[in-house]
Amino acid sequence: MRYSFLTLAREALSGHRGWRPLWRDAAPRGRYEVVIVGAGGHGLATAYYLARNHGITDVAVLEKGWLGGGNTARNTTIVRSNYLWDESAALYEHSLKLWEGLAEELDFNLMFSQRGVLNLAHNLHDVREGRRRVEANRRNGIDAEWLGPAEVKKLCPPIDVSPTARYPVLGATLQRRGGVARHDAVAWGYARAADARGVDIVENCEVTGFRIEAGRVRGVETTRGYIAANRVGLVAAGHSSVLAALAGFRLPIQSHPLQALVSEPLKPVLPCVVMSNAVHVYVSQSDKGELVIGAGIDAYNSYAQRGAFHVIESQMGALLELFPTFSRLKMMRSWGGIVDVCPDASPIIGKTPIENLFINCGWGTGGFKATPGSGWVFAHLLATGEPHPLAAPFALERFSTGVLVDEHGAAAVAH
Repeated sequence: MRYSFLTLAREALSGHRGWRPLWRDAAPRGRYEVVIVGAGGHGLATAYYLARNHGITDVAVLEKGWLGGGNTARNTTIVRSNYLWDESAALYEHSLKLWEGLAEELDFNLMFSQRGVLNLAHNLHDVREGRRRVEANRRNGIDAEWLGPAEVKKLCPPIDVSPTARYPVLGATLQRRGGVARHDAVAWGYARAADARGVDIVENCEVTGFRIEAGRVRGVETTRGYIAANRVGLVAAGHSSVLAALAGFRLPIQSHPLQALVSEPLKPVLPCVVMSNAVHVYVSQSDKGELVIGAGIDAYNSYAQRGAFHVIESQMGALLELFPTFSRLKMMRSWGGIVDVCPDASPIIGKTPIENLFINCGWGTGGFKATPGSGWVFAHLLATGEPHPLAAPFALERFSTGVLVDEHGAAAVAH
């Protein structure tokens, strides 16, 4: 739908009272077949694929705040699938393939831009790891290239590849199909599509407890009353361990703040996503011209959705190591998300010790890119009670069997 300038101005001045809502403001009913806790990208995608793939529409998605207000709105929107281990690569590649047709399927502009993702190598270890990952990706049918310093400079002219740099660029991996998407649009697109299929999306409805009888979940207690359900899926990112504790079991995850910030707008200057493990910064340019800049997780555990000055200082220093030309750039704002990190830096998708209570968490810093694939496999689990083949390696039981999917040392900056 297109609007004239006068219409846009009138709606801006009236508080958008004339906009047609993308989804219903649903009031919770007393019972559902499936309740999904968390209306971020993963939860909304799960609801959509439950309806689309399995015909299950008696679904409620509960969100304690506003739709997409958690990590979905607090990330750097990078999409890629070039992970090292077969299990991770398969799941993220399935997700990337869904990304490639998602805007058309949802009939919603997700601003998905496959501009390419560069992972820089600054030392011998980086080079060996990068080349190894390129070969592993190719064997798994995933596009991957190795570039020398001159090729890196040609692809992304602002990078300093001089041999006298403190962190000289010795090469880089490139996934051309990788890129970025608009985080809000992803949440809105899935919400509209799920709502159109009959899913209830209930905002401002916090889960405060679970009713469990004979080892089986019967429903959830919320700030808007009790809701019975045959099956419950937990997709609450950084607060997953809190919900698990309410249900009486523990998760092997830790929650950390993850900070990012954006610069003032520039003319188009950065043609791809650039990531560096040794310098530890990653940067892309938004469609508005802002540089979107991130780094690693804060060292301390916290549920605070805010940044810290020492992280900003470190990010700016790292940025200037790669791009000295940005030295006079002004930073406009920063934010923090809450990431839940597993010991092996891979997610948990599977059953819990409580019958018919399932969990999808532990994505750490890699959750946004997995949104479509995560929803696809978690919907399969909720619909059938059994894990999708792509999700089977990520069961909670792997931490007792020792069969881990260790991406910590394999994927460089795991964003």
